[in-house]
Amino acid sequence: MRRNQQGIALITVLLVMSLALLVTAGMLRSHRLALHSSAQQIHQLQLRKLAFAGETWALEHLKTQLRDPAASVASGQVWANAQPQLKIENGLIEVEIEDLAARFNLTALLTKGPVDKVLAQRWGRLQKGLKLSEVEASALQGLNLSDISQLRQVPGIDGPWLTTLQPWVVLLPKEAALNINTASATVLATLEGVTPPVANQLVAERPLQGYASVQDFTFAPTLIGLGVKATGLGTTSRWFRITTHVRMGQSRLRLESDVARDLKTHKWHLLQRRLLAPKHSESLDE
Repeated sequence: MRRNQQGIALITVLLVMSLALLVTAGMLRSHRLALHSSAQQIHQLQLRKLAFAGETWALEHLKTQLRDPAASVASGQVWANAQPQLKIENGLIEVEIEDLAARFNLTALLTKGPVDKVLAQRWGRLQKGLKLSEVEASALQGLNLSDISQLRQVPGIDGPWLTTLQPWVVLLPKEAALNINTASATVLATLEGVTPPVANQLVAERPLQGYASVQDFTFAPTLIGLGVKATGLGTTSRWFRITTHVRMGQSRLRLESDVARDLKTHKWHLLQRRLLAPKHSESLDE
């Protein structure tokens, strides 16, 4: 009987020890996971801080280079070209600045009243140039959009269609004019009588400091006789997008920050931020 009791006691002790080991192993595993999670969170915070540092640099750069709110804003100016690559320990910060007024402003088509015929025709040419199935300007009338992605609610617009369009359009205040001094050839080709080759020539011949007036632009030798209308065109901008790419080790982060200069106070302010996944090409090690 005593031997049986000793055997049972030994088995009990072994079971208790096994259970204790299992509990300890589980606790250690949970602790390791918690440490790993904390390390990831700290790493993400570091990436964000670096991205915000890039944003701050770019905003100060804009303030310094674009002091006069009435002056022309052009792609040949320092603000557009002095966009740095800042090396950091085990990584890199890249900053890009884009003039949002260089894009086609969709807000002009969202009016509840009749859409301006000139702008509606340019909208049609933009779609044709991008080889998209045409969505009439009237389909956008009266829409209340706060983000380009909301165009998905319009019949005829799907994901691939929107992906193709998105780099060329923007939602700015209705009065925002297309900046002819920064617009790409793709967008300039929406103007009356302007073919893609002519648009490319316009970009190549554009003054580094930009045209001083829309009239100077429409009187450019390349445009003589084409009938380009001044409707919706301008030579300056107060809306910009700062894109900061951060690479640290195997990690990537992309921050898009939209900023604007107030029309009355001329002070700069942040409109919105978007933390985005890196583009496919950025996710590959160089």
